[in-house]
Amino acid sequence: MVFFSSCRVSSPKLCGSVVFVAKKQQQCIITIANRCITSKAMREGLPPVNKPPPFPYKEKRYNFFRALFDPTTSRLDENSKLIVVEGPPAAGKGVLAKELADDLGMAYFPSPTVAETYINDYGYDLRQLDDKIPDSCKSYDENDFLKDPMRLNGAKAARFQLSKLALRYKRYLEALAHILNTGQGVVMDRSPYSDLVYITAMAEAGIVSKNVYNYYHSVRNNALFALWRPHLVIYLDVPVAETRRKIEARNRPYEKDSKMATPEYLQSLVDSYKKDFLKDISTHAEVLVYDWTKPADTEIVVEDIERLNFDQYGIYDAKMKDWRCYDKWDWNNNRQVFTHSQHYLIAHLNVPPVKCPEIAINAAEYKIFETIKDEAPGNKYAKGFNTEMGDKGLLFKLS
Repeated sequence: MVFFSSCRVSSPKLCGSVVFVAKKQQQCIITIANRCITSKAMREGLPPVNKPPPFPYKEKRYNFFRALFDPTTSRLDENSKLIVVEGPPAAGKGVLAKELADDLGMAYFPSPTVAETYINDYGYDLRQLDDKIPDSCKSYDENDFLKDPMRLNGAKAARFQLSKLALRYKRYLEALAHILNTGQGVVMDRSPYSDLVYITAMAEAGIVSKNVYNYYHSVRNNALFALWRPHLVIYLDVPVAETRRKIEARNRPYEKDSKMATPEYLQSLVDSYKKDFLKDISTHAEVLVYDWTKPADTEIVVEDIERLNFDQYGIYDAKMKDWRCYDKWDWNNNRQVFTHSQHYLIAHLNVPPVKCPEIAINAAEYKIFETIKDEAPGNKYAKGFNTEMGDKGLLFKLS
């Protein structure tokens, strides 16, 4: 006679899995179901998992001595995953990513904007300096790009897209650091891996030259190798006509009448997403594609995610390769790099534009910009060391 029983498992490595036990005569066979991401609803009623609290990596440095008593793997479980939501403009990526993060108990990382970089640590908007600095150094954010993509013969648009790549690269590093220090998974709106679809569409629209396009890819290829690719990519497929309708419906300044919202440009984005990005990223990550003409219920996406088995691949498989470490010290070392050596990794984006002089800024003009920028309120010294902004206790601050 054979008896079957099943039970929930509260182990941090098997939370949400099912163990099937079969007894026949004197033999006991134990089969462990595959580890999958589990939603908060699935984990309800389970005993709390005994694992260390999140490490305060923004306040404390993770070093060798802390690593001796705080191994990275002690916090990781089946939900310590990186999920990226992709799709054309106005597809609803941010809404879905935020809802997924909430349902799965993960952190939501929104897509960064260039406009954010013009606000310094004290809230001063550096765009107020535009009337004092040369044209090549004036601010150029998302609205400016939509309004005038051909400014300075496309040089501003080229620098803008390189800035977007750098911002997404930095945000991605922050996501990796968050996962490895807290064990909490992350859901992101876009990633540096998909940023290439925009430079491709811009090149096809004649906004940037082939020279700029090649330089962008040299920067991209020089930097992305240092990152770990995502576990899962969710692509929201929306027809161009529907994308255009949604852009008109949300009625953002300069967007609906922009050259960057024409059917031809949007089609270039979609084509590059499918031919370049999805084809490449699918060699490593799991990919879910949804017809998002009419947004579906988030619960359906959650259920599909829960069915994915991220641990089915072996050590020689290309899938999930980036997330396989040799031992606990390999995990610890990568955690330290992604957390405290971000400036070194970001330096990979600094490729001299020797063969692309059109994106370079004249040294004399940049000197004027630097001088004026450094005189702006809160820009003279690092955050916390500007007495004119009300900072106090400078003598007792070490960094």
